[in-house]
Amino acid sequence: RFDARFAIEFSVQKPATDTIAVDLEDEPFRDGDGRLLFRPGGHGALIENLGDLGADIVFVKNIDNVVPEHRAGRNALWKQALAGVLVGVQAEVFRHLEVLAGDPDGGEIDAARRFAERDLSLAVPAGAAAAQAFLREALDRPLRVCGVVRNVGEPGGGPFWVRDGDGAIRLQIVESAQVDPRSPEQQRIFASSSHFNPVDLVCGLRDHRGGAFDLHRFSDPRAVFIARKSSGGRELKALELPGLWNGAMALWNTIFVEVPLWTFNPVKTVLDLLRPEHQPASES
Repeated sequence: RFDARFAIEFSVQKPATDTIAVDLEDEPFRDGDGRLLFRPGGHGALIENLGDLGADIVFVKNIDNVVPEHRAGRNALWKQALAGVLVGVQAEVFRHLEVLAGDPDGGEIDAARRFAERDLSLAVPAGAAAAQAFLREALDRPLRVCGVVRNVGEPGGGPFWVRDGDGAIRLQIVESAQVDPRSPEQQRIFASSSHFNPVDLVCGLRDHRGGAFDLHRFSDPRAVFIARKSSGGRELKALELPGLWNGAMALWNTIFVEVPLWTFNPVKTVLDLLRPEHQPASES
């Protein structure tokens, strides 16, 4: 139909990223045969698979956010728009890094500062020397452009400012599992979010020298969490690795772009297939 040949591959979470389960007393969980139980470490383990692609730019999208073919065209337009934002900002990042690697004058450092603060929401320190050192490190990171939609109450996370353990403030995608259930204030902030994360990302995985980033360097290993699960009818606690678009990308440079709500078409249950956006094209 398109006179093209598509290369389609499937990527499987690596068993080496599995985590050991414990019982409710925090002792290693053993199955009925006495063997230790290891469980998949959650979608954060896929940062390994992402890095293995060796790609320049990668689109990340949830498999349940799909539409019939007759509706795909206008969604594709917004994928192109997100990629356009990424390519444009990435070119600016690379240009400033090339300048900062040499002997920039005050005007060039100020230009890089304005770009970092305006386009990447980074807090650049005062002083030319401090700013140059900060910008050379802060700009030399993977870049992601995240499409977000207006929050209409769908289950999931959204875009927030987050202060990390080092005191730095960054743009992050925050899921409900990361919010302290014992803090009414944190719950209120999360519930009042204006936008929702439909998992619609475009990622730049190469640096300004053309090399591939080591994605592990830009993960936050402290962003793990413990989930209650069960095996063989017995409750257990499972360690989830930092989520792919949460802790696993915590130290990436991030841009949020509002996209139309109609680009988000989730199928969480079979009944979601009855929504109008999932119906076949009219015969008329």
